[in-house]
Amino acid sequence: MSGSGHLWAVGYDDMERANHLRDEITRLGWAEHRLVLKDVAVVVRHPDGSFTIDREQFPATANLLGASAAGFLAGLVVGVPITGAAIGALVGGVGTAVGLTSMGIGNDFVREVQGLMKPGTSAMFVLDSGGDMEVILGRIRGLGGTVLKTNVDVERARLIQSTLAGQGNRT
Repeated sequence: MSGSGHLWAVGYDDMERANHLRDEITRLGWAEHRLVLKDVAVVVRHPDGSFTIDREQFPATANLLGASAAGFLAGLVVGVPITGAAIGALVGGVGTAVGLTSMGIGNDFVREVQGLMKPGTSAMFVLDSGGDMEVILGRIRGLGGTVLKTNVDVERARLIQSTLAGQGNRT
């Protein structure tokens, strides 16, 4: 992986469970400082095919320049039209698009996640730059979900997936 972050898209077959994972991830990052979070967003695809994006507000001390990559990607996945406020966010986040490209996140990544988001599902997008993997894996164990896409090495992705499924080694 090139670049300076790990991007995850974890999907669920219902519309609520991504929020549970997001709550645990944000607790690990912002309350306990066990994960260096850059951005977190949850996308829900409703039964009628419409989408909602819930982007977590960063604490006041967060790096404001890095706090838009997962939200930006989530917007690309759901096909948010580039109008009004979106143009402002895009102009303000030009570095975000360049940063995603440098991390190996391109059109193929976006299209694959789009295809996996069926009506009645949800996904959590997280961008981090590291953390205490032993503690993180222990806390997400058994929360379920499927790693839809990631930009990290295959072994780390397998470890995350098996832990979400409750199959990883106990820590």
